[in-house]
Amino acid sequence: MPAIYFVRHGQTDWNAQRKLQGRIDVPINATGRDQARRNGGVLAELIGGAPFDFVSSPLLRTRQTMEIIRETIGLPKEAYRTDDRLREISMGDWEGFTFPQIAESDGENYERREADIWNVGAPAGESYRELSARAVEWLSEVSRDTVAVSHGGVSRCVRAHVLGLTPAQTMRLDVPQDKVLMIDGGKLNWL
Repeated sequence: MPAIYFVRHGQTDWNAQRKLQGRIDVPINATGRDQARRNGGVLAELIGGAPFDFVSSPLLRTRQTMEIIRETIGLPKEAYRTDDRLREISMGDWEGFTFPQIAESDGENYERREADIWNVGAPAGESYRELSARAVEWLSEVSRDTVAVSHGGVSRCVRAHVLGLTPAQTMRLDVPQDKVLMIDGGKLNWL
């Protein structure tokens, strides 16, 4: 398997407020821009101008992060592609709200999802099982060394597949925005 350097997008104001973003296009904030520059610096040292594939989720926060990373490496910022399979999990009707707000306003659906978060999605949204299927499909098609910028949910699913984790273990994985995840030879390392 080729080496993959996986980066979660930089922080947004909604991350800081703990609002569910899902598919809503929220820009990264000043902290997010700093995180992207930091991750770009790490990648500049590791890969420099090597001929990597650069791919991002099409959502604004990931594209902004990718462009800062590429500029930090010294590459043209727009010379990357997007892949819909790297989009964040759809949180459907819950996007823009916090979990406490959802628990109060949609308690029945919230409890149902909490009881089986892997298989049950938000109303009009997607389950982690569905997200995992598309993330693993993307992973199976990576054919050359790659820098990917995506989201926390996709990061969890990619790592879970590589490590052979259970759904419960997957949901406990941390999703930092200020680190680069190197996946190489079935081993994972945070940089």
